[in-house]
Amino acid sequence: MSTQEQTEVRWYIVHAYSGQEDRVKKNLEQRVATMDVKDKILQVVVPTEAEMEIRDGRRRSKTRKVFQGYILVQMRMDDESWYVVRNTPGVTGFISAEDEVDKRAKPIPLEQHEVDNILRQMESDKPRVRIGYSKGQSVRITDGPFVDFMGVVDEVYTERSKIKVLVSFFGRETPVELDYLQIERA
Repeated sequence: MSTQEQTEVRWYIVHAYSGQEDRVKKNLEQRVATMDVKDKILQVVVPTEAEMEIRDGRRRSKTRKVFQGYILVQMRMDDESWYVVRNTPGVTGFISAEDEVDKRAKPIPLEQHEVDNILRQMESDKPRVRIGYSKGQSVRITDGPFVDFMGVVDEVYTERSKIKVLVSFFGRETPVELDYLQIERA
């Protein structure tokens, strides 16, 4: 490792036990403080995003982990910082590749544009909408002029928060565009 590489601050992906990301982040931050490596390990981030879940006619906001089982760590890579991160409880390793020269696994830093995209996604004010409906699913209309009619989901328009349902009306299937909150599972 050259001197410049040792002092350069980069982002690395650390693999942790799935579902334990927050605990591993807390453990790593405690180790950084107690082992006095704040100058080498600068930031620990569990990538999350706001998500609006629509299920059974109700909206629920929640935070969802973007990369299940992974944590981003901003650090100056050297033997000491590598040791601190690698030996944190819950960490299973770095995302790495085999080095051509000595054939050992070497952690691969993320490109800055990749980190910027992840951080921008986390800071977005607009929550991602997740609905519990898919094409071909039977639903019951709960609001509007077709209340209590049964139908089948034909198309889902996520960006507009709308859904097209085929309703049997006078023996014919008629497409009706509804809001997610106007239907429920049949």
